[in-house]
Amino acid sequence: MNRFSGTNVLVTGAASGIGAATVRRLVSEGAAVFAVDRDEEGLSETAASALGSGRVETAVVDVTDEAAVARVVNDAVTRLGGIEVLINIAGIQRTTPIETLTVADMRELFEVNMIGTMVFCREALRHLPEQVGVIVNIASTAADHGNPYMSAYAASKGAVLAFSKTLAAELVVRGIRVVPVSPGTTVTPLTANVVPGDLDFSYFNRVRSLLGPADPDQIAAAIAFAASRDGSYLTGAELRVDGGSHT
Repeated sequence: MNRFSGTNVLVTGAASGIGAATVRRLVSEGAAVFAVDRDEEGLSETAASALGSGRVETAVVDVTDEAAVARVVNDAVTRLGGIEVLINIAGIQRTTPIETLTVADMRELFEVNMIGTMVFCREALRHLPEQVGVIVNIASTAADHGNPYMSAYAASKGAVLAFSKTLAAELVVRGIRVVPVSPGTTVTPLTANVVPGDLDFSYFNRVRSLLGPADPDQIAAAIAFAASRDGSYLTGAELRVDGGSHT
């Protein structure tokens, strides 16, 4: 299956977890992928593990550096010969009980998760072709379901979800689709950094996935669907990939 043959894709957060799995999935389906992250070693590992008829180019960038994001998007266009798809996966997660939540915590979560996503969208839209272009933004099931001790993270992902839905309405006249994908609990280095003592498991056990935690490859498969022509009638609607946790 080569749904992405001849398609150029820019993927952020590509050094590990869902981002790395998405790069591998797209390359296996024929995409030329420009993979970015601030982790150079992780990017190299992702590129080495991506097998298929596509190819991978990499660049190191901090998504909170507006000027650097603009440069890296232009680099992607130059090195790939254009881009048709943007997939924003870069993000951070942490537990922030309200008693200890700081303004610095809130700003960092929003700068990475929301503002980084916005800047990549703005810069990529200078190049995405009308009637073909696709943007996939990774939100979270935390965006619209209470997660104790994760208010700052949930707020940042709620912003990504609202931004994506509104951007979809704005871009429909140009034929550019915008799809927010909301994963449930997924086994990644990001979630491994959550401190168990900071979570209320009596609460989370009531909303746990019926299928257990996701593997990054399962989320990558949903992202690939949303970005492909198979998802051509999908825009502005949240694609929840939560294993039935909110059934």
